[in-house]
Amino acid sequence: MTDAQPRGDALVLFGATGDLARKKLFPAVYAMEERGALGVPVIGVARTRFGDAGLREYARTAIEAAAGDHKIDHAALGSLLERMHVAHGDYHEDSTFDQLAALLEECGAKHPVFYLAIPPTLFEVVIEGLAKRGLNNGARVVVEKPFGRDLESARHLNEVLHAAFPEGSVFRIDHFLGKEQIENLLVFRFANSFLEPIWNRNYVSSVQVTMSESFGVEGRGAFYEGVGCLRDVVQNHLLQVVGLLAMEPPVSPSADSYRDEKVKVLKAMRSMRPEDLVRGQYVGYRDESGVAVDSDVETYAAITVWIDSWRWAGVPFYIRAGKAMAASATEALVELLAPPRQLFADADGDREPERNLVRFRLGKHDGVTMEVQAKEPGPEMRSQQVRMQVDFDQSLGERREAYDRLLGDALSGDLRRFARQDNVEEEWRIVEPVLDKHERVHPYFKGSWGPAEADRIVRGDSWYLPQT
Repeated sequence: MTDAQPRGDALVLFGATGDLARKKLFPAVYAMEERGALGVPVIGVARTRFGDAGLREYARTAIEAAAGDHKIDHAALGSLLERMHVAHGDYHEDSTFDQLAALLEECGAKHPVFYLAIPPTLFEVVIEGLAKRGLNNGARVVVEKPFGRDLESARHLNEVLHAAFPEGSVFRIDHFLGKEQIENLLVFRFANSFLEPIWNRNYVSSVQVTMSESFGVEGRGAFYEGVGCLRDVVQNHLLQVVGLLAMEPPVSPSADSYRDEKVKVLKAMRSMRPEDLVRGQYVGYRDESGVAVDSDVETYAAITVWIDSWRWAGVPFYIRAGKAMAASATEALVELLAPPRQLFADADGDREPERNLVRFRLGKHDGVTMEVQAKEPGPEMRSQQVRMQVDFDQSLGERREAYDRLLGDALSGDLRRFARQDNVEEEWRIVEPVLDKHERVHPYFKGSWGPAEADRIVRGDSWYLPQT
């Protein structure tokens, strides 16, 4: 069930020749067309001066490259390409928007969806251009993260958006929220009744969320210098994961009910303090092009988050994220409190069962692993940890890519998987105190799990290695 909105009748891609369009958006619209879920004109807007034939060839090349060994449905591809048109020119020039208006009128579009796959510095220019030509009326706009660099700039971006579009027509896209793996976390929580009785401070000892990447910045040093790990993935992706782990069940299937519960969790989170954060930087980052020789930008962050709600008060949520680490993995791990030890102690009284763990594997090989205790073979009453594991790709089959689902949602007007402005502001409120006030970065070697100093974040306990 979705909140009622008219279906979008044209998809307009600003930045149609950029990396995002080439790698993600054109393959996504092809997947929708192949499935019979698109059926609208696709208009590219770009500075590159080529005609419809040029855009169609560019899109064909991108789609074929993304398909790899998968067979292309040439009938679907041909149908999609026939409905592709281009408006070209500088985003600062009225003539660019005049071309776009003419194309939308030609295809009879009354409710276009404008996707801004462009640098955030151009958002204001494009939105003002759309409004000046009246193209914002009855339309929707999709903006990519980052939604500002801090709380002040996020609020300014919101003012820019709301000058032309009402909140219900603004789709703030974070592709992380479109991943099946992330939504499986929510379904597993609420569709399995055995979890709810223990999903609280009475049974949960701590929660760990890890997002590790085995690669570095890979030639994107100049970009990363202006972002860093906190802004890149913690403020958005990982706080969203914490929200899904900690939220209450929505009171209805509506988009606002769903987003209300996530915002309640964020509002209950304490703002971070410098002592809640350890920052790291992998050795070799400063050798990247565009990186300062004395850079203090973090490529790793470890954080403690506290949620002052009735359900979670006193339970630490540990977050860590980093580049150039030992493995690529995204995982949420819930550690339960230990049971009484008497039955399982050995003759010396110093052995007890390991704690139960619930692992949500949110990366490529997604699924759920429960680490539980079973009797160790032999005469003594000793326990041994065993794994109960489900792999979703094997059990559930192939799933749709995130951009496929999110573009479909934007066209249908379903806001559930998109961030609301109060959500964005709360995320910035949480991280803002440590964006500039913090210790210098601690070095760590490529292929490690980050700097040793991060161990103080888990308060005498230890980080669990993610299951890869």
